[in-house]
Amino acid sequence: MTPDRRITTPGTAEELPSTADLVVIGAGVVGAAAAWFSALAGLRVVVVDRGAVAGGTSGAGEGNVLVSDKEPGPELELAQYSRRVWGEDLGAYGGLWEFESKGGLVVASSPTALDALRTLAGRQRALGVDVREVSGAELHALEPRLTREAAGGALYPQDAQVQPMLAAAHLLRLARRRGAVVRTRTEVVGFLRPGGGPAGSPVTGVRTPHGTVSAPAVLNAAGTWAGAVAGLAGVELPVLPRRGFVLVTEPLPPATVRHKVYAADYVDAVASSDAELQTSPVVEGTGGGTVLIGSTRERVGFDRRPSPAALRALARGAIGLFPVLASVRAMRVYAGFRPYCPDHLPVIGPDPRAPGLWHACGHEGAGIGLAAGTGKLIAQALTGEATELDLTPFAPERFAGGGGRG
Repeated sequence: MTPDRRITTPGTAEELPSTADLVVIGAGVVGAAAAWFSALAGLRVVVVDRGAVAGGTSGAGEGNVLVSDKEPGPELELAQYSRRVWGEDLGAYGGLWEFESKGGLVVASSPTALDALRTLAGRQRALGVDVREVSGAELHALEPRLTREAAGGALYPQDAQVQPMLAAAHLLRLARRRGAVVRTRTEVVGFLRPGGGPAGSPVTGVRTPHGTVSAPAVLNAAGTWAGAVAGLAGVELPVLPRRGFVLVTEPLPPATVRHKVYAADYVDAVASSDAELQTSPVVEGTGGGTVLIGSTRERVGFDRRPSPAALRALARGAIGLFPVLASVRAMRVYAGFRPYCPDHLPVIGPDPRAPGLWHACGHEGAGIGLAAGTGKLIAQALTGEATELDLTPFAPERFAGGGGRG
């Protein structure tokens, strides 16, 4: 049976239910995945968002589902788990959100960079990542238009891509078929607490301008605003916005760029905590023929103004990988904000500082790829199942008292 591709509009705020088993704050792809898996597990779910579906970070990303850019550790384990969930649990629906197992090609520009890439790939391979070394000559069989100056690279067949806005919208549509209620333009302005209790007392629901919803569990999946949402419950969650730009080219002939291609120094840029502008080229084609060019990172608050320096760096980096792009026009540029945590790990699980409050946020630029696994783990924990991945490294209380590394 072909999955239904239609997307219907969520209901209006006037229909907000008064009770639920779970309230999800945030209608991006992380919140949508949590809503779907929780509804599938039999929970009565209400999703609220102050804006539109995928109106924040999910609507401004490239749709990366990557294992290649993760250093060994908890995030790589989560990425491997989430990749399986995208492919297995959600595989039947992949056509809805244009899931494409295109593979990732990491390119080293010098022998020194290639040595570092080999070391990383070896450590990843020991943990089950599918990766193989690619010589300079082999690179051009994989990507004929790639620069001839590359020293070599690594191919990661597990890397994939989705259309994140479609993923969020369809996951919520599927959740609604299981009884979930989705209400956009419904901002959470406070939490319900027994007797109006102080910070630290249990959270028993949410308050909105359109009414209250009582629930034993409230999930904070508010992306870059997750810190502010946590603050309503009196707990600290240092989630900060980290701005990034993406250039979109005019449509090009099919297979101009065949894989997700990025420079080896991208891994270092992802792991950096610097506030200043960092750039590392990431180039990939889309089904419509356009080419997406990233990536930049800088901490400038919620400033969306275009940065000429960032855009020039994007163009230079892309042309360095694919010289053919020098004569291609950019149609548009868009900006988004990654929800950044100081230790570069997401926050997933219950918050003992405010019982009843749960978090699924802080995934930075990996949120699309990690969403499926995060959503399934949240549903397992909420229903009392043993989670398939240890959530301890992602515990919210690690930030108690201003903790966190980086």
